[in-house]
Amino acid sequence: MSDGRGRARIAGSERAPAAGATRVGPVDERELIDVTVRLRPAAAAKARQVYTGGKKKAGPRRPLTRAALAAAVGASAADARRLERYAHQAGLTVVEVSLPRRSVVLRGTAAAMQRAFGVTLETFRAGTGTFRHRTGAVSVPADVAAVITGVFGLDDRPQARPHFRRRDLGPAGAARPAASPSSFTPIQVAQAYAFPAKATGQGQTVGIIELGGGFQATEIDTYLSGLGLGAADVTAVGVDGGSNAPDGNPDSADGEVVLDIEIVAAVAPRSSIAVYFAPNTDRGFLDAVTTAVHDTLRNPDVISISWGGPESTWTAQARTAFDEALREASAAGIPVCVAAGDNGASDGVSDGQAHVDFPASSPSALACGGTRLVVAGAKVTETVWNDLASGGGATGGGFSASFPAPAWQQAALKPTGQTSRGVPDVSGNADPQTGYEILVDGARSAIGGTSAVAPLWAGLIALCNQATGKRPSPLAPKLYAAEATGFRDITQGDNGGFSAGAGWDACTGLGVPVGSGLLSGVWGAGGGSTGGGSTGGGKRKKKK
Repeated sequence: MSDGRGRARIAGSERAPAAGATRVGPVDERELIDVTVRLRPAAAAKARQVYTGGKKKAGPRRPLTRAALAAAVGASAADARRLERYAHQAGLTVVEVSLPRRSVVLRGTAAAMQRAFGVTLETFRAGTGTFRHRTGAVSVPADVAAVITGVFGLDDRPQARPHFRRRDLGPAGAARPAASPSSFTPIQVAQAYAFPAKATGQGQTVGIIELGGGFQATEIDTYLSGLGLGAADVTAVGVDGGSNAPDGNPDSADGEVVLDIEIVAAVAPRSSIAVYFAPNTDRGFLDAVTTAVHDTLRNPDVISISWGGPESTWTAQARTAFDEALREASAAGIPVCVAAGDNGASDGVSDGQAHVDFPASSPSALACGGTRLVVAGAKVTETVWNDLASGGGATGGGFSASFPAPAWQQAALKPTGQTSRGVPDVSGNADPQTGYEILVDGARSAIGGTSAVAPLWAGLIALCNQATGKRPSPLAPKLYAAEATGFRDITQGDNGGFSAGAGWDACTGLGVPVGSGLLSGVWGAGGGSTGGGSTGGGKRKKKK
């Protein structure tokens, strides 16, 4: 859409004012800013097949290689050069170009950025932090707008929050956190869910997205040693200036980072783990995801995301770009497990309405909800996680206001009368009272939240991939088809807006995994079940 000055607005780039923030003043015009510009695909027809699922046909679909994916969805060099010419005219510098990711990083002063993209940047404060803020749409000359699908980073307000809840288990005295009456090690949760016998995740790489915090490798190894496991193979990958930066506070983002790593390393002990650190902005988050999806060095086989925010707080261009990135992952046979949120059916929005968390609400995410797991001898009791009455959290879940239900979910949603994307798809233990025993920043903790469920499912997928040598693609439709044998239905409880019941529901989705059933019903293999890390895990050496 033209603004009457020979410029065109970037569709979906409109930004609403940041809730609860106060204007401080204009930005310093000399401030250097990096933005990521996302370009259109070069091969529109091929990209459309990736983003719409291609032609419907019976039988499994072979996952695309990363090279084939790049050829299908990547940008053209001509479009990148067109943007580069405009950037130079506007006084901006080209920092990086990635045609497979359709991303061009530009750098310039705040004054140049405002002129180039037709925005006004101001400094706002929320709590103790400040950030750049804009409202309205981004615009560029019409001929340049034709090649752009999104501009990210002008506004760097915090975009997402980690979905974890920590319960202190006392001072650290032993190498292995002592068991409490109600909490579990990740291995014990894997046993409760019948994770595949003897599978270890050997040869698999689990990608983890983090938007802050960090880990200490020696502490991770101490924790695993207490579980009888060898050192973890963990690599930190910096994106947009992000880095592994632990601050020593277990209640900070450190708790999220360590929870994710220790769960994956415990249940899939021979897998490799690549942790992508990026700033907590829409630009940083998106660039971390596209980097992981198109990473030809570490080649993640599955990705875990435990961060998100209410769907309504994202721009339309960001929702579209994230959804496309997750569809690219699905086309390459890379499931992306995403936490569904920890604030019940409202997702923490105070307007009295139901909301879902994004990117969990993307139809190409495997949205992970939460339960309360209690094991007494041979008896297993499981209900929806909901501590709202006592001031705690509850699993996210509900129906998207932005995405329709994908074809493979429509039958499951039919009893609800809903036609929008339903969240979550699957679930697992998330109540911090029955949480995962973790060692973080010297503190023995039981950590819950749906943050724990995303890496748990990522670890399970790595085990099943390794056990069979297969990567079912796309995975979500096959999970829904295996509901009867691959899941234990959770029928008790609610999340403050929706109630559990027989079949899929907006609290726990299909239910919690029966790993052995999924191994046979989805991956097409037989076999028994144990905790993934308790047998077959063995010792391993850290890669040099």
